[in-house]
Amino acid sequence: MEQVECIVVGAGVVGLAVARVLARTGREVIVIEAERGIGTGVSSRSSEVIHAGIYYPTGLTKSRLCVEGKEKLYAFCCEHHVPHRRVGKLLVATSAAELPHLEAIRKQAVANGVNDLVPLTAAEARDLEPALECVAATLSPSTGIIDSHAFMFALQADAEAHGAMVAFETPLITSEVAPGGIIVETGGASPMKLKTSMLVNAAGLGAQGVARSMAGMAVEKIPPLHLAKGNYYALARRSPFSHLIYPMPSEGGLGVHLTLDMGGQARFGPDIEWIDEIDYQVNAERAGRFYAAIRRYWPELREGDLLPAYAGIRPKIERPGGPTTDFMIHTAEQHGIPNVVHLFGIESPGLTSALAIAEEVAARLSR
Repeated sequence: MEQVECIVVGAGVVGLAVARVLARTGREVIVIEAERGIGTGVSSRSSEVIHAGIYYPTGLTKSRLCVEGKEKLYAFCCEHHVPHRRVGKLLVATSAAELPHLEAIRKQAVANGVNDLVPLTAAEARDLEPALECVAATLSPSTGIIDSHAFMFALQADAEAHGAMVAFETPLITSEVAPGGIIVETGGASPMKLKTSMLVNAAGLGAQGVARSMAGMAVEKIPPLHLAKGNYYALARRSPFSHLIYPMPSEGGLGVHLTLDMGGQARFGPDIEWIDEIDYQVNAERAGRFYAAIRRYWPELREGDLLPAYAGIRPKIERPGGPTTDFMIHTAEQHGIPNVVHLFGIESPGLTSALAIAEEVAARLSR
């Protein structure tokens, strides 16, 4: 039986980042990926926003890793020539009743270590975005956008340059703890058995399934998976905005916000659906509920301006309407199996946090 020092399950943005960090420490790393290419799941269906770390409750791992990961991500993009831009984000209050919420968000950001927010009057906000309607706003200059696929390709290239390998169309079937390591059985066209010293489960929507396939893994240690589908719609004409626009958070999310891709295309979302099976189809009829929400901050939106763009699915570990939950980076301390890390609930801001998550995983494996 062949042996390898580290196996990472999943070639999404987090799995590739983990593989890169481990490979750069001199470890032998193989990434096994069930699909034909990198990042075909959660990683390729995001808003591609580099988040500042504003909203998350202070003290959560995701709050810390988002702030740390943002700085690491900007540095990585510059070093590896990954397309990105610090476009900035305007958080907007569209009524006097929302002003306390805007101030609460500012305080939350400061508590999280985000110290660059700039308060704006309505006139100052309109100087930046003439089409915007609001009573006040806050500018987040460190919010940006990124070409997520270019980022993943750069992670893969750097990991491979340090000796890592990626095996596509190689789904994990089972794994079990054995003397001296973990035996991993894979499927696909070339099924194999490998013995590894370290296993990192970065399978995104499949993380719970990977954990359940591990012999000896206590089922009660595996958090539930809830599929939160976000529908996004594109603007059918040229965007009048150069910043991202975020209204005050609504129940269950951050509201219908406006993001931009690297080509300047405006996209609105998400429209959250809680679903039972993975489904990436966008229902054009759901766009109707977007118009009223968007017109609160952009009254000039016209009927017919919105077209279905894409849908993404977040691997939530809380029930619909439940409290904000943290990234779960589970090691032997949580599940009792040495040298095994399970990553559960790695949703937004997972892309922003990826490099910091990877360093956290490497540090925990080294303990």
